[in-house]
Amino acid sequence: MAGRRRRTTVVITGIAGRLGQLLARRLHRQVDTQVIGIDRRAFHRRPKDIEHNRIDLRRKAAEDIFRTHKVDAIFHLGLMHNPRQDQGEHFSWNIVGTQRLFEFAARYHVPKVVLVSSGDVYGPQVDNPAFLSEDAPLLAAQRFAAIRDLIAVDMMAQSYFWKMPELETVVLRPAHILGGVRNAMSNYLRMARPPTLFGYDPLMQVIHEEDVVSAIVAAARPGLRGVFNVVGPSALPLRQLIAAAGKAPLDLPHPIAPMIARRAWTLRLLDIPAAELDWLRFAATLDGSRASEQLGFEAIYGVRDAVSAALRRSVFEGEADLARRQGQADVGVTDDARAP
Repeated sequence: MAGRRRRTTVVITGIAGRLGQLLARRLHRQVDTQVIGIDRRAFHRRPKDIEHNRIDLRRKAAEDIFRTHKVDAIFHLGLMHNPRQDQGEHFSWNIVGTQRLFEFAARYHVPKVVLVSSGDVYGPQVDNPAFLSEDAPLLAAQRFAAIRDLIAVDMMAQSYFWKMPELETVVLRPAHILGGVRNAMSNYLRMARPPTLFGYDPLMQVIHEEDVVSAIVAAARPGLRGVFNVVGPSALPLRQLIAAAGKAPLDLPHPIAPMIARRAWTLRLLDIPAAELDWLRFAATLDGSRASEQLGFEAIYGVRDAVSAALRRSVFEGEADLARRQGQADVGVTDDARAP
């Protein structure tokens, strides 16, 4: 009689964050899949069959997880994106933590690592092409130094393409994620009057958090490696995006906007550093064709869905809702892509 097939074991760093929780719940529903989490934070409403380790990835205890389990894939979502965090801790958490993770993958023969980076690494530039491919230079740190460690992590992961060709390394660079996540774009649209700059209306790309989870799951398939931009259904001007949120923009004169932003940042009235105002001036739209062709990824949720999720106007109804949307993708995404 044939032996019972071994369960697939996956490790998710940053499992207590919004994306980590969504991914964990998606994966734990799969038959014969063991989900193990690593995060210093508590995982509230955690399903009982998910193992959660409240430890620091940089500590020795993290290695014990790989020593005692045969891990089939690592999903690295545990990067820090907090411009108010001490820069030394920010750098150590992202750089040292990621380096340790790849060391574990090499030492314990983990066949797959999926890193969720960000499309922000390209940076908004006045001379950006209409759509940025994965081969475009990562220039975001030219004006915003706080993103340097994220770029370093992205490039570190890419170095394993040739350091360890037997390790299937995937780097995902999603557009601005909207949903229950606490990130810059979701927080921006939650403002009563999102600030804009007189004379500027750059194209923006957003993607629903559930679509990002779908891209992560797709990237885990055997045989896939490389860098992939992950985009939503369409790009639209910033002011239309604000209108879709039912908000009115607060127009600021560009010459004095940095001074206002610095003052508001100091007083904690605004969580957008002055250096990030370039996102309100210039576009950095991503070419998502590689993910479509090689991952088979297509966004299911439209712009209205993503904005509503950021404003918490809608509640994701689980796998049934996702399956329903997949069946209606040709209609729903097209309608939303024209909005508002």
